[in-house]
Amino acid sequence: MSIIFDQARWDELKERVRQGLHVKTHSALVEQGDVFIALPGTRHDGTMYIDQALERGASYIVACNVNRWAHDVSAEFLVHPSPRQALGELAAARFGTGNMHMKIVGITGTNGKTTTSYLIEHLLTSAGKKVGVIGTVNVRWPGHCHDVGMTTPDCWTLHDFLARMREDGVDVVCMEVSSHALDQERVAGITFDVAVFTNLTQDHLDYHHDMESYFLAKARLFQGSQGDEPLGIINVNDPYGKRLQKARSHCMGYGLETGALGNGLGGRLKACTRKGLELVMEYNGEQWFLSSPLVGRHNAMNLLAAQAVGLSLGLPVSAMQDLQSFAGVPGRLQRVVNARGLDIFVDYAHTPDALEKVCQALKGLGFKRLHVVFGCGGDRDHSKRPRMGAAVAATADVAIVTSDNPRHEAPEAIIDQILPGMNGTVATILREVDRRAAISRAIDGMEPGDVLLVAGKGHETYQQIGDTKYPFDDVQVIMELLHAEE
Repeated sequence: MSIIFDQARWDELKERVRQGLHVKTHSALVEQGDVFIALPGTRHDGTMYIDQALERGASYIVACNVNRWAHDVSAEFLVHPSPRQALGELAAARFGTGNMHMKIVGITGTNGKTTTSYLIEHLLTSAGKKVGVIGTVNVRWPGHCHDVGMTTPDCWTLHDFLARMREDGVDVVCMEVSSHALDQERVAGITFDVAVFTNLTQDHLDYHHDMESYFLAKARLFQGSQGDEPLGIINVNDPYGKRLQKARSHCMGYGLETGALGNGLGGRLKACTRKGLELVMEYNGEQWFLSSPLVGRHNAMNLLAAQAVGLSLGLPVSAMQDLQSFAGVPGRLQRVVNARGLDIFVDYAHTPDALEKVCQALKGLGFKRLHVVFGCGGDRDHSKRPRMGAAVAATADVAIVTSDNPRHEAPEAIIDQILPGMNGTVATILREVDRRAAISRAIDGMEPGDVLLVAGKGHETYQQIGDTKYPFDDVQVIMELLHAEE
């Protein structure tokens, strides 16, 4: 048995998978004749389960180290330097996704991925393109919508979706690509035509441990696949974006108040009001005006990113006006329209930077007082909790700290870690562990001219406590509470 990578044997296995041989990454699901790929994990290594896969009849074992089974003749053992990359290659072989007519746009960054993907979808659909979206809210293309429960699905599922989109005649796929997905090579075997970088601020340090590792994970999207480097669409207002741009020769920058950007897209913010945004855009010496009902400077950046993608895919400048009719994204500064005429917004902001930006956006719209209901998710980066508290306290007039998705942590303990970041503020700080009760208190405390932001969960329709997801929709809860008061 070879203990080094054997290209000829690997090509033979890819052909067998293309013809229908099944691939499994969970040993308990292996059936007679299957391929078992021993994936590395954060807690358990897949090689620990090779014996079980063999007992269940695996015909091929793919792993980075098979020395222990050097004399085993019950199956074919193939060494691969990256089992996760191997899974991507086999998925591409099985679903024929290695080289497709569809354009694939990957979007990465701490904040703005979802709104940017929706904007690109709207822009391209308005231009007559058939668009598929893979992201935080769902996976969808015309006639299909699937809830997959994570920003970027697992590798095999991703290739399956891409194949189905191709069969249905999709022209362009917009894919949100998380740092976890990049680090875990969930997008292995996929060639991106365009890669978008929105921004980078603190999040997921429970996984990446430091900002440098977090940045390097994001940067993987721009390295391409099989030697094909995608066109980078990069936010040059972000310091990490500037760093990324300097390292890439094939890129197009975008930014606000930067002046002309050579071959990039520049914008000037002319107005930011409750009615929306007004921008003057400049690209390749051509200028145009764009208005949008979206609010907040952060959404101006999302509009620039979407336009840069549209231009890179060959849309004319005149097509950019189609963004004026885009109304918004579920759970992203979503206005909760109500009979009482109260100004209430729901937003997914769950990082210090996102909270700061959305609070500043609402504060800058001339409301009397800003009320904020927020918390932090359990089993996630503890270090960002006081920073989230500080982000709210710096802008809010009244803040109610409550539960988000506590998961396996005590909600009270999470709140205890948020509150130190709010010390010394002039804001009124309240504590209410029950999220529904917190929203109710916030509504009751509103006066004419005030605005309320309920942050953290956005489009989510559940609250996770332990391993159980209980029904909880911020928008629905707000409407129920308002209806009960009528």
